[in-house]
Amino acid sequence: MLIAIDGPSGSGKSTTAKLLARRLGLGYLDTGAMYRAATTEYLRRYPEGASADDVATLVEEAELVCDTTPDAPCFSINGHDVTEEIREPRVSASVSILATNLEVRRLLTAMMRDIIAQHERDIVVEGRDITTVVAPDADVRVLLIADPDARVARRAAEVEGRATAAEVTDQVLRRDRDDSTVSNFTDAAEGVTVIDSTFLSPDEVVDAIIALTPSR
Repeated sequence: MLIAIDGPSGSGKSTTAKLLARRLGLGYLDTGAMYRAATTEYLRRYPEGASADDVATLVEEAELVCDTTPDAPCFSINGHDVTEEIREPRVSASVSILATNLEVRRLLTAMMRDIIAQHERDIVVEGRDITTVVAPDADVRVLLIADPDARVARRAAEVEGRATAAEVTDQVLRRDRDDSTVSNFTDAAEGVTVIDSTFLSPDEVVDAIIALTPSR
């Protein structure tokens, strides 16, 4: 059972995907965390910035390890455990540098597909471009949306005081605006089901997705 979930920041993708993976006994892949992990290495190696080609080379040569268990997944890059670091505001502020790099997107998309294949398609994958680029042949394809105010409030609760209100708003709205230049995660492609999570609990969103799944 391959389930693909797209959506903007704060729409509830990660919470939903983890719950869904637990309920169905599937793997879980947070593709946004892959971009964030690569961003930590970029910030370490190029604190003053770098060319698009240098950034792509960094990602191509990196050893990126992604845990695919839905309970507390861990991430490391080039031997550095970055599980906590990827959630820092400085990473959130810089991740679009990598996410808008087309060669980086190509490289990480290939890695995502390899992970899906390793799981024999028994996995929930969430992020951006998942329903259209990474896994357009998924058994279930969902675009998860929510009101902008709700999305900002959710991200504020997630960072738990580690960022100011202005930084949280920037992480959600500005990043979506930047990333939308290379990725469409606001409009559903043909065959993709839209679920508005604004007034739904995480369990209600999961129930709605499970209702879409074919018999196993």
